[in-house]
Amino acid sequence: MSDTPRMEAALLDAPDAGFANIWKVGCELERELTAANAIIRQQQLLDEENLRLTERIKQLEEENDALRADLLLWKESE
Repeated sequence: MSDTPRMEAALLDAPDAGFANIWKVGCELERELTAANAIIRQQQLLDEENLRLTERIKQLEEENDALRADLLLWKESE
């Protein structure tokens, strides 16, 4: 199987309109690629935000643990 089946099919399905068909398929492929790249970029941004939020949650949990430890020491000293 070819690595460009849609382009070849566009030429083979209507050889007399070859360039026009190839142009049309090429434009469709480029639109699909642009849309796929937008989805990938959006996912990358979501992954980055998820990592940032995960780190923030970890930091808040550590701060909470430190505050609890301080509170326990304070209560014990009373």
